[in-house]
Amino acid sequence: MAKVKALIMTGYGINCDAETKFAFELAGGEAEIIHINDLIKNKSLMKQFRIIAFPGGFSYGDDTGSGKAYANKIRNNLSDEFSEFVSGDNLVIGICNGFQIISNIGIVPGYSKLGEGDVALEHNSHGRYECGWVDLNVSENNSVFLRGIKSLHLPFAHGEGNFYAEEAVMKRLVENKQDVLRYSKNGSPAKGEYPFNPNGAMDDIAGITDVSGRILGMMPHPERYLYFCQREDWTLQKELLEREGKEVPEFGEGLKIFQNAVEYFQ
Repeated sequence: MAKVKALIMTGYGINCDAETKFAFELAGGEAEIIHINDLIKNKSLMKQFRIIAFPGGFSYGDDTGSGKAYANKIRNNLSDEFSEFVSGDNLVIGICNGFQIISNIGIVPGYSKLGEGDVALEHNSHGRYECGWVDLNVSENNSVFLRGIKSLHLPFAHGEGNFYAEEAVMKRLVENKQDVLRYSKNGSPAKGEYPFNPNGAMDDIAGITDVSGRILGMMPHPERYLYFCQREDWTLQKELLEREGKEVPEFGEGLKIFQNAVEYFQ
């Protein structure tokens, strides 16, 4: 059986493309990194793939706002191709800067036409870049990427992760169960408390989907936690597991997100 192919979007300022490619390959898929300029020159390339991933980074230096320049490049050059892709039985994931990009494109939450965003990822409430680890609760949802996942412990790194939506949009997100990832404190809602909610995100939201569940945008980085030993406290966790006579896992929690995507087509 041929492996499912994932297109890893790259461009000026994107810096997590190699890690995202590795994640899909570790999950059993095939992945290729393609610069957005090359995709614009050969738009038919998109038809070779079933998954598109927008990795993290600082696309075009985030000079006009995180993800905005990259999103405009897609809107102005690849609008028809992306509309066709997302309307088919395909998957899209945007991670960190990628979440900012697909929010600006408008494919999450997907309430408006392509190129018109319904939500925003604003500057962190304390006004500075943050990186560390967060705990996430996974809400009831129909997301392909989050099947079988109830909680996550993942790294994050961003300066603009402060999720915002108008009241009507927020209400619709909740009603449609698109509000899939929330920052948590010891398994309970973070309620905006720093550092558990590291950016001041409205209602602790760390990730959302489109209505179909085939498109996911999230601020934390699952591609940076593919192996257990990448965890920030892995030596402590290893010791605790061994003392309890439990098996020490080989893989990290982020891998399951990519495995779910690959398995969707098998």
